[in-house]
Amino acid sequence: MSSVSDRPPVAHHRPSNESLRDRLPDFPWDKLEPYKKTAAAHPGGIVDLSVGTPVDPVPELIQKALVDAADSPGYPTVWGTPALRDAITGWVERRLGARDVTHRHVLPIVGSKELVAWLPTQLGLGPGDKVAFPRLAYPTYEVGARLARAEYEAYEDPTELDPAGLKLLWLNSPSNPTGKVLSKADLTRIVAWAREHGVLVVSDECYLELGWEADPVSVLHPDVNGGSYDGLVAVHSLSKRSNLAGYRAAFLAGDPAVLGPLLEIRKHGGMMTSAPTQAAVVAALGDDEHVRVQRERYAARRTVLREALLGAGFRIEHSEASLYLWATRDESCWTTVAHLAERGVLVAPGDFYGPAGETFVRVALTATDERVQTAVDRLRA
Repeated sequence: MSSVSDRPPVAHHRPSNESLRDRLPDFPWDKLEPYKKTAAAHPGGIVDLSVGTPVDPVPELIQKALVDAADSPGYPTVWGTPALRDAITGWVERRLGARDVTHRHVLPIVGSKELVAWLPTQLGLGPGDKVAFPRLAYPTYEVGARLARAEYEAYEDPTELDPAGLKLLWLNSPSNPTGKVLSKADLTRIVAWAREHGVLVVSDECYLELGWEADPVSVLHPDVNGGSYDGLVAVHSLSKRSNLAGYRAAFLAGDPAVLGPLLEIRKHGGMMTSAPTQAAVVAALGDDEHVRVQRERYAARRTVLREALLGAGFRIEHSEASLYLWATRDESCWTTVAHLAERGVLVAPGDFYGPAGETFVRVALTATDERVQTAVDRLRA
């Protein structure tokens, strides 16, 4: 019998040298901090138009629904209550023109950002698989691919991509940051191409109810998908339309063959929307009036900011929808950021959204009427 000293040493399993953090780019907003300090030092205070976070009140009927559901001691379900699924299916049919939507076609999520970041992982993608997203895009599409160790590619026209290994195609219409809207014809063409090559299309439509000079269309519309949801998932959020960013309320709608396995994975991961939030979403999706009122607020802010930017020598491209103006003075975006920061106005540099944005800035409409007017006055000075 061997002695203890003769036995091989026990292997101590240490984490890999590559952490999750190592797979990620530097957090872009940290680069904006010096300019934020400059803007905050302005005698009249900062006007922060850099982040699209709602500032207007949560509508009372939604607050009431949340409060009424406050006594919720039990665990909520990942799939949500039947009332929540009814509210989602009803809204998808009423607002998006979708047909024959059942509970199997919908899935609540804990805000849209977590879904974007973790969807490639939850789909089982990894090395050798490819994720594609627009050339100018929300940075979290790339983050999601990196977290899954998948490859990624930015596109101008997705139908020009090499479909080999392409497993997930992100669409974003209306676009963040540009506000560009894909036409019904473009969506139809892209969906047909993706189906031909067996590529899953996930369409981020979180700004769909905020069309100004265009009427955004969902991939769930039968004119786009031919009456079939095969290979299609749409992402929708209540953050912007209902001022519910603080509630983390969003949902998916589309192909049950995709959503079913996602539901099972998310059950294991405990990705549950809180019960009071579920009740609030039911109230929010059942009421169109508060959306109309909020649209009017944003429309008024958009009008005065657009005029002020144009008057100050900016050119605005796209921006026919969403909560942003995509503006340029044909110079480095950081030069523009610094110029505006000296005037107490903070905006987002376009290169946060890809190299193609290096001469643009994204100007958010999400500030109070008073702060927007302050920005307008400073732009005109």
